[in-house]
Amino acid sequence: MRKATAAAALAVLFTLSSAPAHAETTPSDRVTIDVVTVNGSGCKQGTAEVIVSSDNTSFWVIYSDYLAQAGKGAGATDFRKNCQLNLQINTPQGFTYGIAQATYAGFAHLERGATGNQWVNYYFQGQSANNVKKHAFTGPFDDNWSITHKTEFADIVWAPCGEKRNLNVNSALRVDKGSADANTNSFMTMDYTRGEVRTLFHFSWKRC
Repeated sequence: MRKATAAAALAVLFTLSSAPAHAETTPSDRVTIDVVTVNGSGCKQGTAEVIVSSDNTSFWVIYSDYLAQAGKGAGATDFRKNCQLNLQINTPQGFTYGIAQATYAGFAHLERGATGNQWVNYYFQGQSANNVKKHAFTGPFDDNWSITHKTEFADIVWAPCGEKRNLNVNSALRVDKGSADANTNSFMTMDYTRGEVRTLFHFSWKRC
């Protein structure tokens, strides 16, 4: 039942959000993505999946077990979770791409006195792992959360034409109990436990 719900959410979200900024340069041949490596406590084997939209304008990273928690019932290392994906994006001949926009989302329950943090950066193989973006949340908080990073066209970093440079997508969640009651539990997720797909990347395309 859960898989069916997630599939339905995919269909709806692809329809609503697959709006290319430069449609005239979007390749018509199918774009595919191979997950080369998956590492991290937030995306154990079999809990991260990548799906490309049918119109080649975006792709989803679907996490199914990405949870950081602190307080009652949490293990010693549960307060921080991370995920490192290495993706080979197979582009049609004559095109290159960059990431124009990325949206991360999930659910958080933070007790009063607790805090949560989300980090993310993405870069091409051979580049420095810089430009880390961090967002903080403060309890009390009990709701869905969503963060969008948008890059102006002039500032987009493009994959080198004619070279195989994999895309690294790194993220992390951290929850600190702080001054919250020791008998309470605070947590953050970045997954689709509520039947909603969580992480969306929009391509920007140009001809080589």
